[in-house]
Amino acid sequence: MEVENQVNTIDVCQVTPYFDSSESATELSLPLTFYDIMWLKFPPVERIFFYKLTESTPTFFNSVILPKLKHSLSHTLLHFLPLAGNIIWPPQANKPIILYTPGDGVQLTVAESCADFYLLSGNQLHEAADSRPYIPELPVTDSKASVIALKITLFPNHGLCIGISAHHSALDGKSSTMFIKAWAHFCKLGDEDKRQYPALLTELTPVFDRIGIQDPEGLDMVYLNNWLELKWPGVDLKPRSLQLLPAIAVRSSSVRATFELSREDIKKLRERVLDNLVKEGSKETRPIHLSTFVLVLAYGFVCIVKARGFESNRKVVIGFAVDCRARLDPPVHENYFGNCVSSCVAFTEAESLLEEKGFMYLAEMLSELIKSLEKGVLDGAKEKMARNMEEAAGGAALLGVAGSNRFEVYGTDFGWGKPEKVEITSIDRTGSISLAESKDGNGGVEIGLVLEKHDMEKFTSLFVDGLKNHY
Repeated sequence: MEVENQVNTIDVCQVTPYFDSSESATELSLPLTFYDIMWLKFPPVERIFFYKLTESTPTFFNSVILPKLKHSLSHTLLHFLPLAGNIIWPPQANKPIILYTPGDGVQLTVAESCADFYLLSGNQLHEAADSRPYIPELPVTDSKASVIALKITLFPNHGLCIGISAHHSALDGKSSTMFIKAWAHFCKLGDEDKRQYPALLTELTPVFDRIGIQDPEGLDMVYLNNWLELKWPGVDLKPRSLQLLPAIAVRSSSVRATFELSREDIKKLRERVLDNLVKEGSKETRPIHLSTFVLVLAYGFVCIVKARGFESNRKVVIGFAVDCRARLDPPVHENYFGNCVSSCVAFTEAESLLEEKGFMYLAEMLSELIKSLEKGVLDGAKEKMARNMEEAAGGAALLGVAGSNRFEVYGTDFGWGKPEKVEITSIDRTGSISLAESKDGNGGVEIGLVLEKHDMEKFTSLFVDGLKNHY
């Protein structure tokens, strides 16, 4: 059976924010800051939350679960109005905005699947394309782009999944996670029949005020002009268009798998780097930032470069997003909603990572990169984006990161307990790896990735053997 034929669309509807009789909908607009414009034409970020259900017959789903999800979503959107709106570019405006107008809502697709729920929600290897039917298409035209789209799919007698496509220039990973957790909070504790819901937790209450985002150098227009001047191979980018860069097609030979580094594994990796520095006599003179994030990235990326068999002179661009909320002067609210991340990028050649001490080299390089943020997260920001785009268009190998082990996505409980699996589906088109905390809460980290099947087999061997032996 073809993958797409395993999923049957039941309904496509619009869910609007719920206003009770004492409230009335009013228009709300938000400017896009330079943090948002930096991601303006990137393909959407896509995630799937899989939940195992004890009661998941179609009848129970349609009469109890789906209404509960819809009503709580409607209530959640009342607190997250921009998500119900669209990104538009008014004729008189010099840059796009997010605009919510009364009657706007989120497109929700409801579907049913006969695919193997446990294969899709497990860590074992399976075809990357198998996840695609559970992700909603994000409506985008030249003149208007939805902020998010949602899809709920029932696996009868097994469970369900919730897929989300989020416009990259409207919200970052922290904001997206905050929204999903707020929806889960209302779904779990609310009474949809009486339309009674608890107060939104302080840590899940979004702050939309943009006043704390200072832009004295006019980075918003620098980034916007970079997009307008961008020449992308095989793509006709129209001026003032909101169309996104085309997503890379998922190859039929691509497979997805999830790997885990336990707390003990990470401890051993840290000791390897420190032991190596001692041998080189540099431990005291070069203080090093060996966070879990640095160690997981260094180990994962070195395994990928070796598995993919890069030529030694191949340029490699390593990038990840860094949360700027607490790093700005003055800092913005920790619940600031939108994008407040800066790209942190390092350039190297594959040869350095293919060598025996490639892991040590990359761990030290990433450590230096993170320490450089102390100069200021916007240091050299004007030049960064142009160079990054130039390298990307020039054929360099891109190694990126999606998600974070600090988002605590496995705490997203809609009333059915923790997810069986949280997957960042869009890594199948970006080449990034995904990060999340371990589901069992043991202090470990999950790494999700998509590779060609033969490369994944090599990666698996390198990943497992490398934890036993010294890299």
